[in-house]
Amino acid sequence: MRPLFKQDRVVRSAEHFLDGLLGEERRKTGWMRAEAAGDPDPWRQQAILGRAQWDADALRDIVRDYALETLADNDAVLVVDETGFLKQGKASCGVARQYTGSAGKITNCQIGVFACYVAERGHAFVDRELYLPKSWTDDKARMAKAHVPRELIDSAHGGFATKPALALAMIERAIGANVPFSFVAADTVYGVGDIEMALRRAGKGYVLGVKSNEPFHSWDKPRRVAGRAMEIAEGLPASAWRRLSAGAGAKGERLHDCKCRF
Repeated sequence: MRPLFKQDRVVRSAEHFLDGLLGEERRKTGWMRAEAAGDPDPWRQQAILGRAQWDADALRDIVRDYALETLADNDAVLVVDETGFLKQGKASCGVARQYTGSAGKITNCQIGVFACYVAERGHAFVDRELYLPKSWTDDKARMAKAHVPRELIDSAHGGFATKPALALAMIERAIGANVPFSFVAADTVYGVGDIEMALRRAGKGYVLGVKSNEPFHSWDKPRRVAGRAMEIAEGLPASAWRRLSAGAGAKGERLHDCKCRF
């Protein structure tokens, strides 16, 4: 990370900032991080986020390449999903009342879309995008005050991008960087045509959730299939299904009934 920063004192502040984030304090306020670092006040660490000049996307690439040094595998899976960060105020970039699985309801939060690299030797986050709701992208002054990059503010759609569009950008970045992976997995939010077609063109597999009323048509299969997802699933014999575990959860094994191919 050192080449990202121009001054040694900023490097040290960045190190202290990361140490604070990885520390045991439940609340990561500026004052608490400063106290853990031995600073008299939080301005040094606040400067990392608000005043120091460094490239966050370059840091993203460093993290990705560092993870791949250990985890790279041609059979790896790129998992895309979003999560919410609960917030009380209105000034944090992208904050709005919106649904998040973190709380299981509509609440005040930020939403981040993430890509996780999952391989036999382990897993690691390798990319991220902040979701900006329409309430933000329709207000250029608000975006400028929150330091949203000027190119997003001035873009054709005012910076607005759907969650699938953010996911597609991350997938294309991974492909462009020659990240080795075989499949992309995501839930129904990302089971859209643009992502499917991009993966088909790249020769990548995918397991994407779809809504129960999504229409399907098969070709070049031993058994012809046509209809909506729920109708197809209900029409399959019991012998066609296999129960698999997605791993242990808080309440035991997370079991799912799967039909891999028609």
